[in-house]
Amino acid sequence: MDTAEVFLSVLVLVIIIVSLLSNVLVLICFLYNPEIRKQVPGVFTLNLTFCNLLLTVSNMPLTLVGLVSTGQPGGGDTFCQLVGFLETFLTTNSMLSMAALSIDRWIAVVFPLRYHSRMRHRDAALVLGYTWVHSVCFSTAAACLSWVGYHQLYASCTLHDPGESDRTQFLVFTVSFHCLTFLLSFIVLCVTYLKVLKVARFHCKRIDVITMQTLVLLVDIHPSVRERCLEEQKRRRQRATKKISTFIGTFMVCFAPYVITRIVELFPSIPIDHRWGIFSKCLAYSKAACDPFVYSLLRHQYRKTCRDVLNRLLKPSSFNASGRGQHDHETRVRNNGVPAAAE
Repeated sequence: MDTAEVFLSVLVLVIIIVSLLSNVLVLICFLYNPEIRKQVPGVFTLNLTFCNLLLTVSNMPLTLVGLVSTGQPGGGDTFCQLVGFLETFLTTNSMLSMAALSIDRWIAVVFPLRYHSRMRHRDAALVLGYTWVHSVCFSTAAACLSWVGYHQLYASCTLHDPGESDRTQFLVFTVSFHCLTFLLSFIVLCVTYLKVLKVARFHCKRIDVITMQTLVLLVDIHPSVRERCLEEQKRRRQRATKKISTFIGTFMVCFAPYVITRIVELFPSIPIDHRWGIFSKCLAYSKAACDPFVYSLLRHQYRKTCRDVLNRLLKPSSFNASGRGQHDHETRVRNNGVPAAAE
């Protein structure tokens, strides 16, 4: 292994650890907090978390083994086809779950008064059902046509070119798959989040007008207070833009290089270095490690739940430690011949 392959191996290992810990933490928060379970977006978040966890424990370790051993990991072709089926299904389901989350946010922000009537748990189940049907159809079609297997360019079990006999069919399938999955999800993300950003900026502008009118009326206000109000206006305008940029930016940075590489791969005349292929695969894997922070753990409700879980775990330890300390103190007192009541 050269230096680049060692770096890629370490990168995959780090992604596995971060993805496993962060997604498990999201799952713990979901199970611990009933308020999170009652919310409709929690259905999409839970589905996304399960997809990321399954991808972390099934596909990423095999990619690491394939990268280290520079060959197909053990288990045979049937096992690799099963893993390739899972990879196609889970990646597709994750992308569509992100699109579903963006639709939910769009309805909540643009139609706040009608949100509870337009997005109920039943409606979320129907949207989730579509993501599953969509993912199962593409992954099953690829598996039935023997278009999944070990791919040396990505050191993983994934969609694989069958050869000259079915190249045209595979080309049509691959382009259709990425257009109806990656491109469709990207368009939904852009349309919905840009609508959300437009509404958020409109509300910020109204708040800014009210704030400025208040500052004009309060002529005796201290300059430092006025400055803090203006800084808060600026932060409020930037906050919505940063969130929207994070949602769309992480999707593009993680998935776009891999999808573009898969499309370019369809043209044999264009050479692709295997290190770039593995790196693009690592970027796609890294989305599973980013999603818990982008959609869950950085939100106030999840942070508070994490603190509550941590405090609940630490309290028994503190109680046991204090109990042992009191017991040791009483033992020392008795050994010294002094009654404990005299202390």
